Amino acid sequence: MTREQWGALQDGLNKTLGQNNYQTWIKPLEFKGMDGNVAVFHAPTNFFGTYVSQNFSDVLLSHIVTFDPGVRRIQIKASNGSQPAAPKPEPAAPPPQAAPQAGDGNGNGRDLLPSAPLDPRFTFDSFVVGKPNELAHAAARRVSEGGPVSFNPLFLYGGVGLGKTHLMHAIAWELSERNPHLVVLYLSAEQFMYRFVQALREKRMMDFKELFRSVDVLMVDDVQFIAGKDSTQEEFFHTFNALVDQNKQIIISADRAPDEIKDLENRIRSRLQSGLVVDLHPTDYELRLGILQSKVEFYRGQYPDLHIDEGVLEFLAHRISTNVRVLEGALTRLFAFASLVGKPITMELVQDSLADVLRASDRKISIEEIQRKVAEHYNIRLSDMIGPKRLRAFARPRQVAMYLCKQLTSRSLPEIGRRFGGRDHTTVMHGVKRIEELRQQDGQIDEDVEMLRRALEA
Repeated sequence: MTREQWGALQDGLNKTLGQNNYQTWIKPLEFKGMDGNVAVFHAPTNFFGTYVSQNFSDVLLSHIVTFDPGVRRIQIKASNGSQPAAPKPEPAAPPPQAAPQAGDGNGNGRDLLPSAPLDPRFTFDSFVVGKPNELAHAAARRVSEGGPVSFNPLFLYGGVGLGKTHLMHAIAWELSERNPHLVVLYLSAEQFMYRFVQALREKRMMDFKELFRSVDVLMVDDVQFIAGKDSTQEEFFHTFNALVDQNKQIIISADRAPDEIKDLENRIRSRLQSGLVVDLHPTDYELRLGILQSKVEFYRGQYPDLHIDEGVLEFLAHRISTNVRVLEGALTRLFAFASLVGKPITMELVQDSLADVLRASDRKISIEEIQRKVAEHYNIRLSDMIGPKRLRAFARPRQVAMYLCKQLTSRSLPEIGRRFGGRDHTTVMHGVKRIEELRQQDGQIDEDVEMLRRALEA
């Protein structure tokens, strides 16, 4: 890997880890070069390097190998030359086997598509189950048991930080523990596309096809990224069909349901819907509090003498409601900060050390979130609610959603109209006025709107 490639990785790391984690822990790293197949970085302090090694080394490596598949490991040293403590050990189970190696044309083995690194923290034991994710957890557990394929593919979808990737990694760990000889290939859709383009460029498409069709379990994260990429979609479709025909298990994740992924070919959309499609709903207060309590128990081992005031966890669970990654990152920062300054975790410390996170987490409700919540409440498809159909079963939920968009967001009427299938702002005005009238006349409509408003603001 070169310094230029490291620079090109920054945007992806920022998006994956979030701005707070990226600015705090990744941006200060200095790439020093390659030592064989090891990427070497310098960190400002020994503590800093140890923390990054323990918490972000797998994420760093997974991004680096998309640019340079030859990198096998990363090493983080303090600027004074000392090497931080090694990352915490991975579970006893061996990592899933990568697909077999292919020749490079000169008789040398070459790893065309190594499996992306798995995070040792992402297991079923560390996954906190609550009502919003219990179905997805149960489905993932079933698939991880191996045996006869009961639904193919398993399609997990939901917003950022709701646990899709955690469940994907947990499935891979469990499968490898139950059957170490199983060939499990886990990678992102972007990595699939990168390796496909690489195979085309190097005239190794037969190797590519053979390798992907030789796996026992194919796991593709964030499949929405292949939408609009015609050649990649074509190859993904044929790979999908070949594995299904061999009764091999396929597990897919995305940030939205198959029928909501724009520019996805209809035949792929149909294939993705042919198995079990499961939604991970946004977390509720109880689940967020459970996640925080679980993380505190983990940190007790590292900071046994650190005191946390009553009410702190409840405050965080209420205030940081949109993204579990941000929530966990906030708690990590709290424990690290409190240990460095030698103070207990009080509400005053929370306000001082998390001021930027709390400002950023002030509840900002999106039009898309309102549309999804209203569609779920009325048990209709999102595409029907924002589509052209004027049936009462779709028109009334559409008006309710428009009304909530007007009440709960700062978006203009023309912009709201565009998000509802390109409708004119006068249509939005009419819908808003109609719901205002119905709230006075129809107790059920008023109850529906109030319940949806509370759910969105929770």
